Amino acid sequence: MNVYFDTIGCRLNQSEIEQYANQFRLAGHHIVMTAAEADMVIINTCTVTVEAASDSRQKIRQAARAGNAQIVLTGCWSTMEPDDAALMEHVTHIIPNHEKDQLVATVLSQPQELFDREPLAREPLPGIHQRTRAFLKAQDGCDNHCTYCITHIARGAGRSRLLAEVLKDAHAAVEGGSKELVLTGVHLASWGKDFDPPLTLRNLVQAVLDQGGMQRLRLSSVEPWDLHDNFFAVWADGRMCRHIHLPLQSGSAGVLRRMARNTTPTAYRTLVETIRRMVPQVAITTDIIVGFPGETEDEFSESLEFVREISFAAGHVFAYSARNGTPAARMTGQIPHAIRKERSRKMRNVIAASSLEYRQQFIGTQTSVLWESTDGLGSQGWRLQGLTDNYLRISASSKFKLWNQISRVKILAIQGDGFSGEIID
Repeated sequence: MNVYFDTIGCRLNQSEIEQYANQFRLAGHHIVMTAAEADMVIINTCTVTVEAASDSRQKIRQAARAGNAQIVLTGCWSTMEPDDAALMEHVTHIIPNHEKDQLVATVLSQPQELFDREPLAREPLPGIHQRTRAFLKAQDGCDNHCTYCITHIARGAGRSRLLAEVLKDAHAAVEGGSKELVLTGVHLASWGKDFDPPLTLRNLVQAVLDQGGMQRLRLSSVEPWDLHDNFFAVWADGRMCRHIHLPLQSGSAGVLRRMARNTTPTAYRTLVETIRRMVPQVAITTDIIVGFPGETEDEFSESLEFVREISFAAGHVFAYSARNGTPAARMTGQIPHAIRKERSRKMRNVIAASSLEYRQQFIGTQTSVLWESTDGLGSQGWRLQGLTDNYLRISASSKFKLWNQISRVKILAIQGDGFSGEIID
């Protein structure tokens, strides 16, 4: 059987479809690069925003139009809206999030034990979801109850994968040629808290560094609590990528309280100061929500000024999106769309300015780049794009197709939201 995978949303969704692909391969099936080639399409949906839910439905409609494959849905949108999902054309299975780890066994009517064996060496997915970096699921769910967030409802309580399981996936990725591993989770920083005795994210990171065998290790998004000063000592290992995505959501103390975020601007500032002291030239990126219910002009100004002060390397700005079932959707003081849009524009401008300032310091320096995409230029060779360990996007030309290779590069100039570079070895 030919199987095609598609996904919307977070890196955790990407890690899950890669895991499913490995299990289908283990069962003797083939992974294809388009829905038109497939007998079965697996779509991992998202509902973190209204736009993500819409994109999920669009992906399903596109797959249905592409051919006659049966469509299997999982992920947050289909979990939260199973009746609507079941009405969509060609949908044959809906696997809710609490059963998604058994998705392949369920749709193939095979015992789960078949897929609990040592995994095959990782093969990157073909097509648009091909990644050189291997995303490893370490944790799922969340015990924090941010008032705007539908994910903790859709994903359930926080739970950690066993260290042995994460290491098994790390070894399979390295055996398949992955140079960089990315640890992912809904609330990654909480990894190990549910064990007896409890462990910490530092225990996980140190074990992967000691036993994983990769050239780079990166963390996906980590919430700004459950991180203590001694955690950042792991960056003494040069394989740790100097990039930390640290969601803020708001720089206003009042808005953070209404969001039920387990941090304050003061605590966040102190954490950033610690990180920058211990990890030189680190790229700290973030997520910001503007237009949260009840956000006054003064609170927005407070948030804008705090974001300007922190000076992020980059960030995602979201106009607040009400999600049914969350406390924030029932709050009074919903902000008109036009105001949310204008605040989003102002916040994006502040982050764009700090991003430019961060990137300017690297012009003329040398760094290592993992090439993630290659486009042929005919007789001229290849156009390459890749990432440094601190998440700078570099473009360069080469006579060779260097996909999934690491090269030393001299950074020449800012180009869009990245750089142009020259390969020097």
